Amino acid sequence: MRLHQTMLWLAKAMAVLGGLVLGVLVIMTSLSVIGTAFHKLAHGDFMNSLAPGLALWLQSVGIGPVPGNEEIIEMSMAFAIYAFMPFCQITAGHATVDIFTSRFPERVNRFIQLVVEILFAAIFILITWRLFEGMSRKMSYGETTFFLQWPLWWGYAAALFAACASAVMAVYMVFVRLLEFTTMRTIAKIAGADH
Repeated sequence: MRLHQTMLWLAKAMAVLGGLVLGVLVIMTSLSVIGTAFHKLAHGDFMNSLAPGLALWLQSVGIGPVPGNEEIIEMSMAFAIYAFMPFCQITAGHATVDIFTSRFPERVNRFIQLVVEILFAAIFILITWRLFEGMSRKMSYGETTFFLQWPLWWGYAAALFAACASAVMAVYMVFVRLLEFTTMRTIAKIAGADH
């Protein structure tokens, strides 16, 4: 039980980290949209006739689109998504359709849950392996982003870190579901919709 609490804490920590990254991306995107609007407004004919130096002044103080906004989002979004997966995995928060399985005996449902966890573990291990391979290639080629000139492998490394946490959690949940199936004891409750 102590191991489960530790894994739950790890899952929550990853979700908080993913939420922080997602929050920063939302703020950055909002600032970029607002900056772009000011930039377009200041460069318009009407504003140039009203305040000729405004566009240059706004640019000089840094008001405008965030440089490389799209590149930062591309490099960070995969991390943010994978950072939520361990929590989703340990709470069984993935979307399910249990129209038929809700009528099955508990042992059958536990077996189905075990099979599902094995599939999730296999998929997360495959994704983690492919991210590692992709990161290795990007490192060896020395590819960079177009505007910021950041190495592309940075985004892969961030996603790989979160994908590793997801894979570890998925493998852990296979053992939890196996133990639950063999002992008929609940260790990790399955989240579900309240109807």
